[in-house]
Amino acid sequence: MQARPRPARAMTPMKSLALPCGLAALLAACAQGPGAPAGHGAAPGPAAAAATAPDAPLSAERIAAILSTPDRSAADRSNDLRRKPAEMLAFIGPRPGMVALDLSAAGGYTTELLARAIGPTGRVYGHSAPRNPSRQPPPASEGGTVPATAPAPALGGEGTPPAMTAPRPPSPAALAERARRLQEAGVPSAPIVPLVRNFEDPVPAELAEGRLDLVTLMFNYHDLGFLGVDRARMNSAIYRALKPGGMYVIADHAGRPGTGISESGTLHRVEEAFLRSEVEAAGFRLAATGDFLRNPNDPRDRNTPIPLQPKDEFVLKFIKP
Repeated sequence: MQARPRPARAMTPMKSLALPCGLAALLAACAQGPGAPAGHGAAPGPAAAAATAPDAPLSAERIAAILSTPDRSAADRSNDLRRKPAEMLAFIGPRPGMVALDLSAAGGYTTELLARAIGPTGRVYGHSAPRNPSRQPPPASEGGTVPATAPAPALGGEGTPPAMTAPRPPSPAALAERARRLQEAGVPSAPIVPLVRNFEDPVPAELAEGRLDLVTLMFNYHDLGFLGVDRARMNSAIYRALKPGGMYVIADHAGRPGTGISESGTLHRVEEAFLRSEVEAAGFRLAATGDFLRNPNDPRDRNTPIPLQPKDEFVLKFIKP
């Protein structure tokens, strides 16, 4: 699955390892937000994954260093402009040594960031659902085309280049390529392990009972609606797989009040309160909300807002008590 086109946000790319004081303070506050799991050691393999990671959340300086490293791809740097990865990493709060699952990882933009942040003592699993050639595509987006005079936004969710010049590789292949590039560049990153599993059963048996520290789902929860996924079953599986204190972080495109997930295949949005209620029904507790991708001027009545502007997006961090 791939996230839908979104215009670039007005964010100046980082040019050095040092952040302005204001942003540094913001990132430090995000990284130490409520609900972060207590630290314990974790080895890369599943057998040692029962303990949580020992280190403190990433500092603002470390996040800046991750984002400014020269081996990151041009496509990922382009996506940085709209994804605000400095704020996102600080909000998520990955720690060295964690065992993490990036659900619906697609091209692996977030997967790679987590691998860089968690480091070689942890492990990152990148999930994708099996391809179903008989599945019908979602309905055409309601008013979702960008005017011809508007500049083309960057495409494609987890790290797709701004211009689609070739078909996207399957998610496992894209993740394997990212892992190869990280190894060739000598980056001290966590291993990236592709997983191909149904959404309702996203975690293999060796990780399914209290083995994960972190699960992320970036801008694709809404897709589960038109795909007909049993979301209650999926959320329950994630709850079981997380350790006590483990984090489940979801970002998505905001829908209007009362729409639930009914516009998932047209406007590619989901109502924030509806999503929260579904996740909390699995036993999770909301620990923090991130407002750094919000746009109150988005009327939320189209896939791509007109006049062209960023979509209103929310980020929620849930904790397994």
